[in-house]
Amino acid sequence: MRINLLVVARAVNQLGAFSLAFLTVLLVRSFGASLAVAGAISAGFGVATIPSRLLGGRLADRLGRRRTILIGLVGCAAAQLGIATAPNLAAAAGCAVLLGLAFELYEPPSQAAIADAVAENERAAAFSLLTTAMAVGNMGAGLVADFVGQSNLRWLFVVDAASCLACAVIVIFALPKDQTLPLRGLEAVDEARGGSPWQDRGLLALTAAGTVFALIYMLMLVSLPLSLAADRINPAKAALVVTVSTVSLVLGRPLLNRRPIAAPSDAAAFAAGYALMALGLAWYIPAHTLAAFFLPTVAWSVGNLLLSGRAFAVVTRLAPVGATARYLAVYGLSWGIASVAAPMLGAWLIGGFGPGTLWAAMSVTCVVMALTQPMLLGRLASRHWARPSHPLPRVRQYL
Repeated sequence: MRINLLVVARAVNQLGAFSLAFLTVLLVRSFGASLAVAGAISAGFGVATIPSRLLGGRLADRLGRRRTILIGLVGCAAAQLGIATAPNLAAAAGCAVLLGLAFELYEPPSQAAIADAVAENERAAAFSLLTTAMAVGNMGAGLVADFVGQSNLRWLFVVDAASCLACAVIVIFALPKDQTLPLRGLEAVDEARGGSPWQDRGLLALTAAGTVFALIYMLMLVSLPLSLAADRINPAKAALVVTVSTVSLVLGRPLLNRRPIAAPSDAAAFAAGYALMALGLAWYIPAHTLAAFFLPTVAWSVGNLLLSGRAFAVVTRLAPVGATARYLAVYGLSWGIASVAAPMLGAWLIGGFGPGTLWAAMSVTCVVMALTQPMLLGRLASRHWARPSHPLPRVRQYL
């Protein structure tokens, strides 16, 4: 029940998570910033999210899941209201950076709370449910943004702040009160593990693989409008393709729970997931009408469904007791890297070589991942990189 409430809370939060797409426009229109200055401020927000995620992982293991999530949500709401009511550009810029510092605080503890609440063999399904719920919330966010943004862009940030506070209220009821882990507990975890998460070769290898997946996913999002425009299709129609993807995620979840495809091994799930993504992306190459993009989108979306939740489940198995959130925080940096690299890489490939080259390169990359990811998982399963088998009773008592 608590997991369902937490998933609902994140979906509510995601329903309001549309304001950032309009940050640059707001800075130009309402505060008179040049495009260069507005872009620099938006970049400052993006850079601030990197330490935010790492701090979120640290605080979640030190202060507790619920406290950290609430700090992040309230911090986001305050910064968004600051942007909405800022009297000048300097104030808006300062609030944008503060928003970045709070923006990722709640990601690692949210994921760690799910890992805490379900059995190890159910974590992949639980993380997949979270991914699907957030996709549904993101689809609804576009509709809300279209309605609210017609009056004043500042109201977008007000509504987004309200969604953060609504999410915080649900979290209060969804998660139990935290028990603080003393500093000596964190030190015991690191000592038993042989150092910080940055010294865990298994985690770093998974993060590298996760960065490839995140880059593929972000490339699809940022390059799809450019690809449609190259075929003289209204780039705004990319929203319809994203809707097809979201519907595929929702309808695909019950199918994945049926035999004979229910509960596949990690290696089989990663191989099948990347193979389906490779098929869908290759299928994009001959697509030159909007309708032709729909079936390929179903293929790669089902592949995404197999991959997204399972990767987080593998990371939680690597983490020692008391360090789950910090491990998830390090792994989550893959999305920050991809968010910076994808727009530049997508524009370069499409502008220089055309959409077909982009989709072909991404498809080949998925094939490579389908072959190599199971090998990586095999090494992890051999316990060469995996956590020590002995329990950590002095740390466990604080959880």
